[in-house]
Amino acid sequence: MSFTKINATASTLTKNRTEGSIVPISGMCVTCVDGCIGMCEIGKSAYRGVETIYPQPFGIISSASEKNYPVDLSHFTILGSCVGAHGIAADPDKAIFTNVNLEQSIGHDKGIKLKLPFVIPGLGSTAIAKNNWEGLAIGAAISGMIVTIGENICGMDPKSEMKNGRIFRSPEMEKRVNLFKNWQQDGYGTIVVQTNVEDTRIGVHEYVIEKLGVQVAELKWGQGAKDIGGEVKIKDLKHAQMLKDRGYIVLPDPYDPDIIKAFEQRIFHEFERHSRIGMVEMESFIKRAEELRKAGAKYVFLKTGAYRPRDLALAVKCASEAKIDLLTVDGAGGGTAMSPWRMMCEWGVPGVELWSLLYQYLEKMNKKGKHIPDVALAGGFILEDQIFKGFALGAPYVKLIGMARGPLAAAMVGKNIGKRIEEESIPVYVERFGNSIEEIFITAPELKRKYGEDFEKLPPGAIGLYTYMKRIEQGLKQLMCGSRKFALKYFTRDDIAALTQEAANISGIPYIMDADREEAEKLLN
Repeated sequence: MSFTKINATASTLTKNRTEGSIVPISGMCVTCVDGCIGMCEIGKSAYRGVETIYPQPFGIISSASEKNYPVDLSHFTILGSCVGAHGIAADPDKAIFTNVNLEQSIGHDKGIKLKLPFVIPGLGSTAIAKNNWEGLAIGAAISGMIVTIGENICGMDPKSEMKNGRIFRSPEMEKRVNLFKNWQQDGYGTIVVQTNVEDTRIGVHEYVIEKLGVQVAELKWGQGAKDIGGEVKIKDLKHAQMLKDRGYIVLPDPYDPDIIKAFEQRIFHEFERHSRIGMVEMESFIKRAEELRKAGAKYVFLKTGAYRPRDLALAVKCASEAKIDLLTVDGAGGGTAMSPWRMMCEWGVPGVELWSLLYQYLEKMNKKGKHIPDVALAGGFILEDQIFKGFALGAPYVKLIGMARGPLAAAMVGKNIGKRIEEESIPVYVERFGNSIEEIFITAPELKRKYGEDFEKLPPGAIGLYTYMKRIEQGLKQLMCGSRKFALKYFTRDDIAALTQEAANISGIPYIMDADREEAEKLLN
């Protein structure tokens, strides 16, 4: 069995000529014919070269791995009960799913309060994040969640102003922060600003803390989609030159006369901007966390990716020693923007394995009496059953679930429906619900009552995200009610069972036929 599509995928707009007859080890057509024009990745690479590394089309997609990992969250099942209730009276008139409490508080002082236990991890300088930020930020604000401004915003902003290599104004960063702040409801949720190596060099955290009133600074080691620094594509020569002037790695060299000529002749259409990789040392990490607190950060987060197990152990250790407020651990396989396609499929520790190791490391630290940060899991969560399993798999340490592609998709759909309404070109499968915002979006009446005249200011993207989160909210409440858990703090690892021995061995979650064995025997005897 092959776990990955090797030589043809929708991600790179490639396909095999003999789609029914593929060599398993290489993904090549069984008969590679002289005369083929090159539809597969080998063929496309023969004439477009490095362009074929990246998911396409640039700027209008988010992307994820097609790798079929041997174990995933579907290999666990949720266990319900017909006995008792945790967090509410064991009374059928009170133990109703609508009474499940999904509010959460995190941070060293539990000062970050959320209506819903979700964080949208870093959405950075890519076109798709920028084009949908309005819906994401406002949708997160009215839903009471955390949203994270990702890396390279200030460095990529053409209108940024710098002095002595340090940022002192970025209109794009100001816009992103204020869109959330202007719609934040009753202090729920928060805006987080994340930095990488490039951002740290130009003082992004100091800028947003001092000038924009941001309280939460997140240090980023990596993500589940790639093992290198962030990258985007640049379609404008002057912009590419500006980024090189600011110290970024830009390929090919936008100042090379031959490259400029080739670009102007449309031989290639995009430059690549890359960020440098970080070099983690525990002492310098702890020192940086303290610097941020002295600069005015009330909370300091760390986000790490799907690096090898020893690096996960280092993240847990650093988060403990530096008293980090939230540690986000992102499993392999997903990307909200332009992440290298093959790397997305073939590097990193997959989610179930990574989160299981995380649980083991946290248990070890906890038994030693060390500080345990609040923890978030990320890596492909989109619906309530996966979210339930994530909380159970990491209980009692996991406080939040990170979701990026799901919220981004919801915001995009909401935005696009809004455009279609304006253009009077609503697709049939949407038009059957109506032809206005109020008719199509099921939460519109609720939002209209709540915001009155301001409802008209809500972008359709934000309504789309809010509506999606309402579905997640009710779905999760129903699953928790069935397991008799009426608040997040009552999650335990025995709320789920493994459906395969392999999933049980990896996670430490009992195999379904072994679950409750002692209690069952005791009852029967």
